[in-house]
Amino acid sequence: MRRIYVNPLPVRVWHWINATGFVALIVTGLQIRYGGLIGLMSFETAVDLHNWVGFVVIGNYFIWLFFYLFSDKITVYHPELNPRKYYREAFRQIRYYGFGILRGDPNPHHANPYNKFNPLQRMLYQIIMLLIVPIQFVTGLLLWDVTRFAGAVEWLGGVRVVDTVHVLIFIFFAGFLFIHIYLASLGRTPSAHFKAMFTGYEEEEDEAGEDDPGRKSTRGTGGEPGLAP
Repeated sequence: MRRIYVNPLPVRVWHWINATGFVALIVTGLQIRYGGLIGLMSFETAVDLHNWVGFVVIGNYFIWLFFYLFSDKITVYHPELNPRKYYREAFRQIRYYGFGILRGDPNPHHANPYNKFNPLQRMLYQIIMLLIVPIQFVTGLLLWDVTRFAGAVEWLGGVRVVDTVHVLIFIFFAGFLFIHIYLASLGRTPSAHFKAMFTGYEEEEDEAGEDDPGRKSTRGTGGEPGLAP
């Protein structure tokens, strides 16, 4: 058995604070939106918790951002600039997710600390972390104090537009959370990826003749979307 350190401490701290915060935001968001159907807490309590947790998640985002900006691990997000190579590797990954995983085929992506994500993950996480998450933060801040940010809200089309964008992204993240958890269970064992987000280490079985310590040979080890950004 080989252990590969793919999740540094700042990433693990960010991940679990972010995960807890997102669950709290989803629950309080549902309470705010559907107060007549959900009675977990009062409307005022839900709003206060939603706001405070939102600020924690925004601050936590900068742990992730600063770590990768000032770390050599930024390579995990580097896009493949060779279109032919990117589409070839992406197609292999799609084929693996489509039916290869059901046959027990090895994952075509071999994770290591500087190449943690497969091509599909890299593109998805770039879009989420650099576009969708910041938009959600901005719309959340504008809705937090509509009076103070009245000019920006009006420029963006009004409260209805800002709120609609915020809710649509909320729905996206609620769905993504379930998919994320499911895919995280597709590692070497159902708990392997979850364990790695506590210890930092992914485990994989050695294969004869395989010399690259960053390679992996078993289904899902270090290469599934269950890995945190």
